Amino acid sequence: MTRQPNRQPQKAVGTPQSRVDGRLKVTGQATYAADHDVTGVAYGVMVDATVGRGRITGVDTRAALDQPGVRAVLHHGNAPRLPYVDNPGSNNPPGERLRVFQDDRVRFFGQPVAVVVADTLEAAQHAASLVTVTYAAEPPSTDLTTAPADEPQRYARGDAEAAWAAAPVKLDLAFRFSRNHHNPMEPHATIARWEGDTLTLWDKTQWVVGGTQQELASVFGIPQQSVRVISPFVGGAFGSGLRAWPHVTVAALAARVTGRPVKLVLSRRQLYFGTGHRPAYTYALKLGSDRRGRLAASIQDIRAETSSYETFTEAVMGPGHMMYRTPNVRQAYATVPLDVNTPIWMRGPGYATGAHVVECAMDELAHELGVDPIELRLRNEPETDESSGLPFSSRRLRECLATGAREFGWHRRNPAPRSTRDGDWLVGTGMAAAVYDFGRAPAQAHARINADGTALVQAATSDMGPGTYTSMPQVAADALGLTMTTVEFRLGDSLMPPTPPHGGSMTMASVGSAVQDACDKVRRQAITLAVNDARSPLHRVNPDDVVVRDGRMHVKNDPTRGETYRQLLGRNQRDHLEVIGSWGPPEQSRYSMHAFGAVFTEVAVDDRLGLVRVRRMLGVYDAGRIINPKLADSQALGGMVGGIGQALLEHTVTDARDGRIVNANLADYLVPVNADIPDLRAIYLDGGNDQNADPIGVKGLGEVVIVGVAAAITNAVFHATGRRIRELPITAEALL
Repeated sequence: MTRQPNRQPQKAVGTPQSRVDGRLKVTGQATYAADHDVTGVAYGVMVDATVGRGRITGVDTRAALDQPGVRAVLHHGNAPRLPYVDNPGSNNPPGERLRVFQDDRVRFFGQPVAVVVADTLEAAQHAASLVTVTYAAEPPSTDLTTAPADEPQRYARGDAEAAWAAAPVKLDLAFRFSRNHHNPMEPHATIARWEGDTLTLWDKTQWVVGGTQQELASVFGIPQQSVRVISPFVGGAFGSGLRAWPHVTVAALAARVTGRPVKLVLSRRQLYFGTGHRPAYTYALKLGSDRRGRLAASIQDIRAETSSYETFTEAVMGPGHMMYRTPNVRQAYATVPLDVNTPIWMRGPGYATGAHVVECAMDELAHELGVDPIELRLRNEPETDESSGLPFSSRRLRECLATGAREFGWHRRNPAPRSTRDGDWLVGTGMAAAVYDFGRAPAQAHARINADGTALVQAATSDMGPGTYTSMPQVAADALGLTMTTVEFRLGDSLMPPTPPHGGSMTMASVGSAVQDACDKVRRQAITLAVNDARSPLHRVNPDDVVVRDGRMHVKNDPTRGETYRQLLGRNQRDHLEVIGSWGPPEQSRYSMHAFGAVFTEVAVDDRLGLVRVRRMLGVYDAGRIINPKLADSQALGGMVGGIGQALLEHTVTDARDGRIVNANLADYLVPVNADIPDLRAIYLDGGNDQNADPIGVKGLGEVVIVGVAAAITNAVFHATGRRIRELPITAEALL
């Protein structure tokens, strides 16, 4: 690690700052993808396949083209051929990308088969309804439990089968998870404009450079620098914006053919077919232990849906790899190709599913042994990550469990199921541990000190809601010795320094560390200029002895001796000082790096109706350094809400006859609302600065806060009712 010449005073980091962009959002001034005012824009509306598999036999566009204002109707019969160059640096799963309008094949219900471009949105919508597409339909494959699987990924240590057979206590469990959809408030949207061979896209994306820019360059076979992507605000995404979906290509293709900028906004219904989903799973688990609850063996057989044309995988095996000390583990993870659109990561990807199984099984084992669930987890705390042999960069799960138990009042719990009533309601409490393997990746940032003493910092990262516009200036302000009001942070433009995907809990660790590096460097540049300037009060002072407070450089032990950035730059006739900073993790990590947590919840279940209500929930998190507690609360409570949806409400229903999603709307696909969320609270462990993880000591919070929530609710439902539910979501029918 590079030696820092001095330690700057910390004034902004760790304080509960309100969102810098909050006023723009609540007053409607934030410009989301569809909000940009692009001169001469036309409107695109896609026509979607109405069969789940087959071939297009005809496209009748005559009625649509006869409508006033319609400029074009594109489909596989008349669209230009596109290169679709390989894009190995993208987030695209292995396989063949969906090549829009390039052939007559239909791979899933809702696949784009045509686009209408018109002068107005209303004209485009009406004309799209007049396009007639005929098909040679085939029966789609949509059943995860019966379709053949691909060759599984495998992991093993020890001899799990023999150890399970010999274990005094055995569990043999089967879990099933419904498909979930992201349902962000802002629908996916793209505006595309060509100027010669240069393409500009205003797009809803979580990866400006490596995602939309790189993918569209490869689709059209043009240099990456010929594509500019602008995305200053993202209205929620939860993972759905981590790749450039076919509608982005459709917008760009329509703009090229018509010679006009084209705006294309997906309908709420189209989001269910066009922008991915958390895949459905079946997950079989055999768990063996001794009679004191010491785990001996774990055998996991996992099946997950993917599309027929790409193989999507996620880290679902992670929690079963390393969460608890288990000498004998065997895992098999098989994807099952179905006639669906390709899944994608959704908040807490992989871990939200895998940890649910592990944490529900631990609760079952605790009940079987008559051991408190917290005590069982403590008995199986590992010394190292047994899947890699590496020490944890930090692991404070014991502290999370102890703090949560104390604050939640766990000691008041009667462990017997069905032991507590409130009128017709059965009351239960449950808990689960949480874990997430937070990401880190190379990132760059630009920092500039202006002649007026203000600063500009920028990077190409996105912001889908965690508060990047606020947290990055907090890091920058402290590194530069400025107040937050004098630091501006800009993001969401591919002309800015490149950054990794805005997901996987990697933004603060990766981009934040690059911001820290850039601001440290430009601060040192200013100090160096001062100590070498014979006219400066700091002339010939050791640079290591200079700190900056409120824009004024001074000797650490003599605050009277110094000058401001503004005075220094003005005297030297400099408009600004600037630098590009960067950070990236080492190629070979010496640590296993995870965020941890413990979730406690109380539920009530109507004994006659089977309705489940969450009464209160507490999450305690070991997430490293907390840059902004107010933003952290927003992340934590939002993750808990998402976990409540996963546990009790969210369930995509598919008609097996044609692959149609029958509840592709917010009336029938249920998500939590305010009435479902009475009392949520989050606590972050103090002193969690994890310098083994990254220079600013953060471990990421956005993903771990959904992990374990559904398991805590499921375990609480068992405590209330005495019934084990191993399928999500938990429905009233399952409890009756």
